[in-house]
Order: sequence, then structure tokens, then C-alpha cells
Amino acid sequence: MIATLIILLISAILFVSGKVRSDLVAICALLALLLCQVLNPTEALSGFSNTTVIMMVGLFIVGGGIFQTGLAKMIGSKVMTLAGNSELRLFLLVMIVTSAIGMFVSNTGTVALMLPIVVSMAAAAGTSSRRLLMPLAFASSMGGMMTLIGTPPNLIVSDTLASAGFGSLGFFSFLPVGLVTLGVGILYLLPATKMLTAKDKVKDGKDSGKSFKELVKEYGVSDNLFRVHIKSHDSKAIGQTVVDLNIYREYGINVLELRRSTGQNRFVRTVNQQLASPDLMLKQNDVLYLSGDPEMIAKFAEDYTLRLLDNHTDEIDGSSSNASLDFFDIGVAEILIMPSSSMINRTIIDAGFRSKFSVNVLGIRRKKEYILNDLGNVKMLSGDVLLVQGAWKDIARMKKESTNWVVLGEPLQEAAKVTLDYKAPVAAAIMVAMIVMMVVDSIPVAPVTSVLLAAVLMVITGCVRSVEAAYKTINWQTIVLFAAMLPMSIALEKTGVSEMISGAIVTGLGASGPRLLLAGIYAATSVMTIFISNTVTAVLMAPIALQCAMQIGVSPVPFMFAVTVAASMCFASPFSTPPNALVMSAGQYTFMDYVKVGLPLQILMGVVMVIVLPLFFPF
Repeated sequence: MIATLIILLISAILFVSGKVRSDLVAICALLALLLCQVLNPTEALSGFSNTTVIMMVGLFIVGGGIFQTGLAKMIGSKVMTLAGNSELRLFLLVMIVTSAIGMFVSNTGTVALMLPIVVSMAAAAGTSSRRLLMPLAFASSMGGMMTLIGTPPNLIVSDTLASAGFGSLGFFSFLPVGLVTLGVGILYLLPATKMLTAKDKVKDGKDSGKSFKELVKEYGVSDNLFRVHIKSHDSKAIGQTVVDLNIYREYGINVLELRRSTGQNRFVRTVNQQLASPDLMLKQNDVLYLSGDPEMIAKFAEDYTLRLLDNHTDEIDGSSSNASLDFFDIGVAEILIMPSSSMINRTIIDAGFRSKFSVNVLGIRRKKEYILNDLGNVKMLSGDVLLVQGAWKDIARMKKESTNWVVLGEPLQEAAKVTLDYKAPVAAAIMVAMIVMMVVDSIPVAPVTSVLLAAVLMVITGCVRSVEAAYKTINWQTIVLFAAMLPMSIALEKTGVSEMISGAIVTGLGASGPRLLLAGIYAATSVMTIFISNTVTAVLMAPIALQCAMQIGVSPVPFMFAVTVAASMCFASPFSTPPNALVMSAGQYTFMDYVKVGLPLQILMGVVMVIVLPLFFPF
């Protein structure tokens, strides 16, 4: 028992500190239980064969198919257009649509899908996206409370009940509770989020929905922009590519774009914008747009006999004399690096934005700091926002990398130009069939079987392009974390820790009645999930709640629901759930914003659940 408690305590400390990857902490805890002979190998590895874990793998693939076919974005965009310019309708639709999608898609995936739509719609309605992004994150968690597959804690408590012989929960057993959480959330957040607009007013009402020129100005790119004209036929740059010139390594200069004359008609635009791709051969009269140290740009111009243009010189007949980035053939957009991104701790050069996506990185916004110099060697961090430049079709292509980043700042009309994949109806049919098989009791197919069947069909039908692409949709960190922590509950029960903790809670609160005991379980889970992920919290608290209910001889179902609701409804910290962390940078929230808005909601939700749960699921 002592060894188990020590391992549990060390794991909790490491989870809270966040200095070590959570999946690595879980694996080390599992190894420690094995080395201390608390668990045998069969017990220790049982989590990796658990039906809930396998179901989560399948759901990641199904969700990947829904995203890759454009089905989720198509549905979300069409519904969101109903908001018009009404701030109230926009708020209600964000809450309702997000929670509806969150019923069937992971909360992280839901936020990744809805975030750019919400930002664009907020800009169109003239309202603050700061007032909508935090409710977006909270609504994704509330939506997850409505179905069995909505969030991992739901699957955990259902599996715990089934293992104890009480039967598993149905697909829509959670729906009444989920609807109550959504109702409470809407009623509270509608007035409460007005606190989040104050910062916008200080900033002259500026919002995340900025125009392209506003983005360029905000990052200071326009202050660091230079033009050089290949005017002389004797220039050594003619006939060479940017790679041949080795401009970045020799001069530390970033080539943003190339402008080339396509005709002499002054009544139509005669200048073609292109990114300086590695195979693009430079010609006489080309104009290069550069950013970097002014002295090095002057040296580069001198070395290659180039004409350095000022703001009073037309670069090409019929063009503007001002050195500014225009958005005819190419544009700009912001991308937010996700917490699970493989780009974290990689440099801009190593990430290969230019080679893989044909885009330039113009600047990085890290909290309130803007990084413009020596970008190639800057390592990306979680929450960084990158200003990228490229053809709109290439920026649209970046949307498919949903596991690494979320594209922001792209106008809705530009997003609408991205053609929806013709496989979207197939993905819809597969998703509906999966849900029907899970909901209808007369169909003799286990939930895990229906999910795996749907995942395989997504690959076979081409909704997910290949098996390799299917593997990439899976968040393996979550899977390993969950599978490695499940045996911890076995260790807690095997060594008597669960019985000891549940006994202490029962001794302290059991005599006062089951409702007070329910409140104690809810409070303990709610506090724990502020510091530890909701999945880990549910794994640890579910067996304890089960033991408490059994010791006083009442139904464990309301106690299980108390665990899953308390684990999922954590709003007081940006780090308690991935959706909270995902909107933090995009909404420019501070930690105290979550405390001011989220903590009262978390407390209110607990009070309501202690009253409501026994009504839905009697003791």
C-alpha cells in the first residue's frame, strides 16, 4: 500500500508540474508498479487491451475522416451563417453548435474545427471574438457530456460500472445531464463573458478578426520591408534561383515574394506576385521583396548590382510606388500551434514551411512579444501564433494539418473557396450508421465493434486517404496516457488504497446521508481536475466513488456521474483541458481570465449537479 501511495503521489506531482510529458509519467508509474511487484505483467498491460482504449483509437480515425472530407466544417459553417449580425444569436449558436458537434467528436477536435469559423463570424458581426472563444472551449466540454463517446471520462465510468457488475451505460444515458450543463453554461456565460470585452476596448476595439494589412502592420512586417529591382542586365542574380544565391545563410535576409511584369497595359494589373520558390529562375526587371537587416540588404544589392528602391519609386510601370505587401495572388494568415503539435521545439527551417506548404513565415507572436528577426532559427512553442504568407490554396492546404496547428485570421469568404471533398456524404453515412448501431439495442453489435467498423470503412472508402493517414489522426499521447493509467485503479483496489480513501470519505460524510457524500465526491474530483487532466482524474476517482456508494449501500450510478461531470466541467484553469489551452492564445486570455469567468461557473455547476443527479439517477 505504501509503495502504491508513493507512486501515486509522485505521479500527481509530476502531472501538476507539467515539466514532464504526461504520457511518459504514466508509463514510468506503470513500470514502477511492475518493479515494486504491485502488479503482474498481465495486470499492468491490461489497459492496452481495454475495450475503452480500443474504442478511443477508432473514434480518432472516425473523427479524422469527418475532418478530412470537410464534413464537419461544412456543417459548422452552414449553421453558423444563421447568426447574421446578431451578437446574441451568434453567442447562442456558438454554444449550441459546438456542443452538438462535441457530442460525437473529441472536444479538442471540436475547438480546432470551430475556432477559425467563430473568429471570422465575430469579425463579420462586429463583436469581440474574446467573448466567444472561451465559451467555445467550455461548450465543447459540455457537448462531450451528452453521449457515451463524447469525452474519455464518460467511457471510464461506464467501464467501471460494467466491471463491477452494474451494467454499462447507454449511448444517450448522459444526455439529460449534458443538457443541464449546457443550460447552466448558457445562462451564466451570457452575462459573465462581458468581463472579457474590457481589454478589447482598451485596444481601441481591435479584435482577432483583423484585415490582412492590419495583420502585417501589427507584426511590424511593413516596417522591415525592402524592395530590390534587378534592373541591370549585368546583374549576377539573373539566371539564378534564390537557393543558388544562398541569400538567407549569406546575408540573413528573408525573401518574401517576387513581382514580375506580365505586360505593359496600364488599365489592368500587370504585375504577377509569386513566392520565391527554390526552382524559380530570376529574370531582368524582377522585383524582390525582402526583410532583414537594412545594412545586409544594402550589401546584397551592391554585391549583385541591384537597385534598392525607395517609397517614391515605382518598381514596375503601373504598380504602386509604396513598399507594401499586397494581396492579389498571395495572402497572409495566422496559424496557432496546438499543444500536441509535432512542431513544438522545432525551428522554422526544420519545420519546412516553404518546402512542404510553399509558405513563408513572416513573424511569430509569442504572448505579447513579436519576433521578426532570425526567424529560421527560432524554435516554436505551444501557443505560438505564426504569421504565414502564401497562395490561398496553399494556406487552405495547411488546414488539413489539424493535429499541428489551427489556421486563424482567414476571412470566411476565402475559406469558402476551398472545395469540399466529394467523400463528405460517404463520411456522413458512416458516422450515422455507427451512431445507429450504438444507439439501437436490437442491433447485436457491441459499441467497440461499431466504432472499429466505422474506422475501417473510413479508410476503405477513401474518407481517410490511407492507413498511414489514419494512424496520424490518432493522438497517441492520449491513448498511451489512458492505457498506462488504467492499471493504477487496479493497484489502488488491489492494495486497499481505494477502500481506505472511500472509507475515510464515508466516515466523514456518510452519516450525513448520500447527498452530502455525493457532494464530497464531486468536490474532490473537481479540485483534483484543476491540477491533473480530466482523464487521469476520472481513472483515479471512479473506483473510489464506486467503493463509497457500495459501503453505504446505495446505487453507484449518481456517484459515477458526479465523477465524470466534475472531471469534465473544469473551467478555472487554462491547463485543465486541451480546449481551454487551445483558445488561450487565440483569445489573448490571461490565467486570471479563466479564474474570473471559469471558477464561479465550476462552483455553480457543482451545486446544480448535487441537486440534479439524484433526480435523474435515484440513490
